[in-house]
Amino acid sequence: MPVVEASITVPVTPDLAFAVSQTTAPIRYRWDPFVRRQHFVDGATVPGKGVRTYTRSRHGLRMVSEYVSFVPPTHVGMTMVRGPWFFERFAGGWRFAPAAESGHTVATWRYSFRCRPAALRPLAHRIGVWVLGRDIRRRIAGYAAGCTDPVVLAAAREQLTDR
Repeated sequence: MPVVEASITVPVTPDLAFAVSQTTAPIRYRWDPFVRRQHFVDGATVPGKGVRTYTRSRHGLRMVSEYVSFVPPTHVGMTMVRGPWFFERFAGGWRFAPAAESGHTVATWRYSFRCRPAALRPLAHRIGVWVLGRDIRRRIAGYAAGCTDPVVLAAAREQLTDR
């Protein structure tokens, strides 16, 4: 399966970096250029393993995904439950590790996917790597901006105290 990945160092600790990544609407829309609409489904109100979310992207595509791992402050992983017809599989993972510089975090985001139909896979995978690569770079840059936005940081800190 093809994989796209992007990493960036942000000037916050891993626990706060993780909390920023898990902000929800409307705060999420301040930093995440990919998401146009997102909410929990099945009555969930907070993220966690087994929780599902609905996302509509800036492209207009819709996906329901499920958290398959949720381990603050180190990593989170999701897999597509329902989504665009051309994805046979789609998964994403975000990792957060202390950076060499004290109080900073290296955030690494990775997507893996498999397209369908099988006959078009070689071409579809090349296109997917290009499109998703561009999107993940834009998205992680927005995330890094969120890690310096006082409004986003205040909401993320509130999440930390609510745990």
